Amino acid sequence: MTHATSSAEKPVTVYGPDFPFAYDQWVKHPDGLGSLPKQIFGEEIAIVGGGVSGMIAAYELMKLGLKPVIYEVGRLGGRLRSEQFANANEGIVAELGGMRFPVSATTFDHYRSLLALETKPFPNPLTKAAGSTVIDLAGETLYAESVDDLPPIYREVAHAWNEALETEAQLIPLKQAIRDRNAAAIKTYWDPLVRTWDDRTFYDFIATAPSFKKLSFRHREIFGQVGFGTGGWDSDFRNTMLEILRVVLTECDDNQQYIVGGSEQLPRKLWTHQPENPVHWKQGTSLSSLHRGATKPGVAQIERVTDELIGVTDEYGNTSEYKAVIATCQSWLLTTGIDTSESLFSHDHWMALDRTSYMQSSKTFVMVDKPFWKERDPATGKHRMSMTLTDRLTRGTYLFDNGTNQPGVICLTYTWMADALKMLPLPVERRVDLALAALAKIYPDVDLQSHIVGQPITISWEDDENFLGAFKGALPGHYRYNRRMFTHFMQREFPPEQRGIFIAGDDVSWTPGWAEGAVQTALNATWGVINHLQGKCPATNPGPGDLFEEVQPIDLET
Repeated sequence: MTHATSSAEKPVTVYGPDFPFAYDQWVKHPDGLGSLPKQIFGEEIAIVGGGVSGMIAAYELMKLGLKPVIYEVGRLGGRLRSEQFANANEGIVAELGGMRFPVSATTFDHYRSLLALETKPFPNPLTKAAGSTVIDLAGETLYAESVDDLPPIYREVAHAWNEALETEAQLIPLKQAIRDRNAAAIKTYWDPLVRTWDDRTFYDFIATAPSFKKLSFRHREIFGQVGFGTGGWDSDFRNTMLEILRVVLTECDDNQQYIVGGSEQLPRKLWTHQPENPVHWKQGTSLSSLHRGATKPGVAQIERVTDELIGVTDEYGNTSEYKAVIATCQSWLLTTGIDTSESLFSHDHWMALDRTSYMQSSKTFVMVDKPFWKERDPATGKHRMSMTLTDRLTRGTYLFDNGTNQPGVICLTYTWMADALKMLPLPVERRVDLALAALAKIYPDVDLQSHIVGQPITISWEDDENFLGAFKGALPGHYRYNRRMFTHFMQREFPPEQRGIFIAGDDVSWTPGWAEGAVQTALNATWGVINHLQGKCPATNPGPGDLFEEVQPIDLET
């Protein structure tokens, strides 16, 4: 249930609204991101974490003539984790982390295109890629191949949502300003919304919007369960409304793609990719070759050694010293998993890092012998099974067709927050049993078990000590914290003991949970390292720090 836009309009991209800087243009510019003094070429720079943010920062710094040293405690990819099903053809995977990428994420897409990764439309509810959708709420099961197949109450909910966005959140002029990449206009509309909605929740927006107030609680309930775009949003009801407005304004929840063969290919291919004409390094150099084929192990300690050097100690007690460090791990790990010197961050930054609020998430996948759901019941003409949204334990069920003569994959259950916590203590077999029991009530004539092959795959991100949650969900009043974290790459006014360590990742960004945010903050950190090492961006291609004064996020602390 999304706001319709004209195909003739300029495309919406993740350009702002908090920091309207054209990252996609910056990384593509023929003059490059910047230059460094020749005497610094080959200098080692520590990268803590081999997720998409760490890998992109490392890749761009390598191109500039530095030697990134990646520390990774687990496996490359972070929350781009594609788990291969055993005894299946390569590329038959369960996407345990990021699995859908909006076309508006143009900076992320730059790297996807660079690595020639194929995409297909993601089978979200009521999309052509899904084929059909089943909505099962309060014991009533509805089948739809388009929104017109649903009862009027669903269109009433969609209309109320669009009207609320237009009247309460300046949706139309703001999106036009984003399309036009008019930073001044974006700030004119967005900055007052920050003051209005930082302290108020998503649910507050729904409950108080005139378009919803004139409707019943049932409308609000349907919106929470089914939502818009990718499905139910009641798990986000506690979060600040600013979080939701950013998603809507930048169309992160619309027109999504998945990466054929798995999203983890992107960070792994960056590891081996050989950029053309790298500075300092010979042609054919890659991150892999600079590391002799393997990353450093996980980090145990980060400490200030001198004003110029930061010591990084791995889990086996080996210490190296660096002029700059980029920490891309989830922020809580800087206090729980890594012994980090308190002096490296201001107390205000420590407060922001520690107050990060992570959302829980759980997924359970099975592999099936074929995409049987595409078959139609000859009696009803309906698909045998559909993408499914429900208030039952499974909440969201997604169907992945890997092609002719290939096994299919079903995400039996994709849940958040309280629903994810219901799964947390359970082994994978129990999770599968519960999901199948719930789906059997919706599809009593489908023998789903008869199609399952191989072993199921599951994850609860909050149960992983290297993540402690799926991604940030900013609470009311957290804008100040988010601003401190996002702007941390601007270090000119920092005391010497706090310079040279940079934070990046989607939890540092304004768009947590979206890979685009991880990419943008990686590029902020890249600019920070260039600046810290006395380098500069070309005048023809200024970086995010060069334009900071013009487009910086509104400061509620002044």
